[in-house]
Amino acid sequence: MDRFENMSSFIRVVETGSISGAADRLGVAKSAVSRRLKELEEHLGVELFHRTTRSMNLTDTGRAFYHQSVRILEDVIEAELATSQAHGTLKGSLKIALPSTFGLMHMGPAINEFLKAHPNIEFDLDFNDREVDLIQEGFDLAIRIANLPDSSLIARRLAPIQIVMCASPLYLEKMGVPQSPEELSEHQCLVYSLLRDFDYWHLTDPDGKEIKVKIHPYLKASTGEFLKNAAVEGLGVILMPSFIAYKEIERGALVPILQDYKIPQIDAYAIYPQTRHLSQRVRAFVDFLVKRFEGTPYWDLCFRK
Repeated sequence: MDRFENMSSFIRVVETGSISGAADRLGVAKSAVSRRLKELEEHLGVELFHRTTRSMNLTDTGRAFYHQSVRILEDVIEAELATSQAHGTLKGSLKIALPSTFGLMHMGPAINEFLKAHPNIEFDLDFNDREVDLIQEGFDLAIRIANLPDSSLIARRLAPIQIVMCASPLYLEKMGVPQSPEELSEHQCLVYSLLRDFDYWHLTDPDGKEIKVKIHPYLKASTGEFLKNAAVEGLGVILMPSFIAYKEIERGALVPILQDYKIPQIDAYAIYPQTRHLSQRVRAFVDFLVKRFEGTPYWDLCFRK
């Protein structure tokens, strides 16, 4: 019996909630995972799960053993990585969830640079705007752009994300430049459909008063890149992160409007599970990102000219 292999399979069953999920994660047959669990329970002389036809739930003993197993395997991994680090080599895989547009435009170049310095790292990248479950889906790390709620995850801030309101010169010439937030109700608004409250835009006036503006979405989409292109084509007013629109603003294809009104800022974070040991690979990559994006983001330099 391989104790570490059996413990690893047990941990994956707990994290994925099923033997089939653990088998997929480990890249082995379900029968192999079942055999390892059986060997582990026979060796320990206890039941680790309450089994039904539909679910597997940890027993109290199983829950205690799970936390002990995680710590033991993390100690082993940490020792191996520390030895590798002593010889100047980062090795292994990094599975990362990235928001689509920010990931392609700004994380892609950063990852390529990191790979040149650490060619033995194997990246598995998921470009998707959905909110993933890091533990259940086996991600080492996720990049999120949001106001993060309290959670069991650890977050490191990478960069401030400025939101800008803009439209094309063609649209503004045709429809007029809004002089107040209230006038937005008369305009075609392009909105990001994954927001919970996309029928309203939240602003703060020059006196610091918060304003909630009812808008009429003319076009909704789940990708910022598409909405940006629609705005450039003169289809309406858009509220979007500057990291998407900055090149179009620099060349005059989009024009910021209502600049006396502030739009709530959000941030880009690197988030990862709160475990006893943080992987050397994750730590090195997050440190690299924090250093790369420190200071004023390059996509906001156009607003300082």
